[in-house]
Amino acid sequence: MKSKTALVLTAGLAVALALAGHGLQGVAQNAPRKVIIFVWDGLRPDSVNAKDTPNLFALRQRGVNFTDNHATYPTFTMMNAASIATGSFPGTTGFYGNTLWAPGAKGQDSSKTTLDFQQPVFTEDYAVLDALDAYYQNDLLLVGTLFQAAQKAGLKTAAVGKTGAAFLQDRKRGGILLDEKSAQPLAFAQELQAGGFKLPALSANAFPAGALTLAADNGTPTAASPVKRLADNSASDPTDASGSPSALANEYMMNVYLEDILPKHNPDLSLVWLRNPDSTEHPYGPNTANVIAALNSQDKMLGQLQAKLSALGMSANTDVIVVSDHGHSSVAGDASVFPLRAVANGQVGGLDAKGYSVSGDVRTADLLTRAGFRAFDGGGCTLDSVLSGVLADGSTVYPTQTDADGAICGKTGQKYTTASFKVPATLQPGDVIVAANGGSDYLYVPDHDPAVVNRLARFLQARPQYGAVFTASRYGNIPGAIPLTAIRVESPSGRNPDLIVSFAWNATANVAGLPGTEYESMQGNRGMHGSFSPIDVHNTLAALGPDFKAGFSDGLPSGNVDVAPTVAALLGVSLPQADGRVLREAQVNGIDASSVKVTRAIQHSTTPATGLSMLKVTDLNGKDVAATPGLYTVDLHTKTLTQDAKTYTYFDLAEGRRF
Repeated sequence: MKSKTALVLTAGLAVALALAGHGLQGVAQNAPRKVIIFVWDGLRPDSVNAKDTPNLFALRQRGVNFTDNHATYPTFTMMNAASIATGSFPGTTGFYGNTLWAPGAKGQDSSKTTLDFQQPVFTEDYAVLDALDAYYQNDLLLVGTLFQAAQKAGLKTAAVGKTGAAFLQDRKRGGILLDEKSAQPLAFAQELQAGGFKLPALSANAFPAGALTLAADNGTPTAASPVKRLADNSASDPTDASGSPSALANEYMMNVYLEDILPKHNPDLSLVWLRNPDSTEHPYGPNTANVIAALNSQDKMLGQLQAKLSALGMSANTDVIVVSDHGHSSVAGDASVFPLRAVANGQVGGLDAKGYSVSGDVRTADLLTRAGFRAFDGGGCTLDSVLSGVLADGSTVYPTQTDADGAICGKTGQKYTTASFKVPATLQPGDVIVAANGGSDYLYVPDHDPAVVNRLARFLQARPQYGAVFTASRYGNIPGAIPLTAIRVESPSGRNPDLIVSFAWNATANVAGLPGTEYESMQGNRGMHGSFSPIDVHNTLAALGPDFKAGFSDGLPSGNVDVAPTVAALLGVSLPQADGRVLREAQVNGIDASSVKVTRAIQHSTTPATGLSMLKVTDLNGKDVAATPGLYTVDLHTKTLTQDAKTYTYFDLAEGRRF
């Protein structure tokens, strides 16, 4: 028996299709246009199916399915939040979240905790972004945003959802904002309270002291539930089936949007960015039971959104765009070195080809220190005995140690596998700062010594945990590296790291029934993104509404940088500085996709790195060297098309290759 929500959704879609089929689409074309961008964080295209995501599956079939969409590299949430906000690459926006190094900035986070910006800082917080904006003289993003353009044209906007990502769309606070940390402006927060809605628990911190007081029973409506962990607390339990930790918070925000923002404020442009399935994929890994529950929850909310649009009579003039910020991979190293294992009753068991990963975590600052660099990542001691690597014989790459007197970790008796690498107050020449982000790491060399950058590149090229290496153009041609300019990541502002490295990936290795694995910064995750793997790069994009073709599969390359220019065109506003294109082939009366020529290419490092002492992934100290010196180069796969006499390039993957 179908649920009431499903019946309403089916009826709403039927009405929309009937209107289109009877030639009434022109009526919708003449009505004031509304656009809703619904971001499913970390949604892989191959996770969309009729069973787990029936509403999105139907939307993709009935509207436009963009089958070759691309996330912006590095494939992190905040990098792609900036691309979705502006239609531009990092080289244009000058923004480098999720975690970046900005020494000299000052400020507090949303909990009023003073931040030490000498350490790399995580940017998914509106107050952190405010502090960085002030540090960059109100130019956190060096170009205007879609929301700013819409507001300038007199349109109403609403940004809802994941902290940091939703706020970045409207960081100048020109419209309504609801994220996991606040409800802004003050009048909107007060409106919600008067309507009986609870507020995010830190909402009062967004305003002057005393301006907002939370109700005694407010609670914490955007809090996540705890992650189920293994018995030794070293990693999460991928067999857990208790549900998505973020589902209730997401449902709260969608409910506020549907019951207050949409009917009362009637925004012309909305962005709803919910953190599932990503925030469930990270602890449990793609395609596990809790991730399927997260997909079910997201899809239910898409159905509720469509049903609400139908009930409000808005379906005929509202375009709904569903996009993910990136794909998602399982964290795992080479299975021939670290075989998958069974997990049961909170314990890691024996070898099991259909089991779970016990590898993939890499701490770059630790490996660099062992190799003779002075390297820091801002992190303290970590305990990561499982995902840092369990070998076939049951031994671990990193033994668990105990801080006997507190001298290493700051706490007597603390167990750890890697020590603390806090950035010192005073740096020395040649120091290296690692902003550990996940599927890629950023490396900063504060004194910009070319010799140090060259040494760093060769170190990374010799270790199989690392993939493609990219360097700032100020260092010239570094053998085996590709310049950041080639992937549109270098900014004239100079904010970009000196070197970015993607961790190594395997697009065909299978964990939990889905292909795609990668190494990651040592964060204890079973799922990660951020690399230049095609699994991380190729993400979800679909659209349904009066401006989009029906039942159309768009095989032309597209990207997250194309979302803002396309929406701007739908709303009739200008976004002249965008790097992306308007996806006209997907629009009613748009261009013929078959007439657009697409060129594929593979770009290599200008010169390969030669004479490398290739190391083994299990050797922490660099002593187990291959007998014959090796060679390393990078393959960067691209697609290029021309539209309106302008060329657009999309980046499919980048792979470090060793010979």
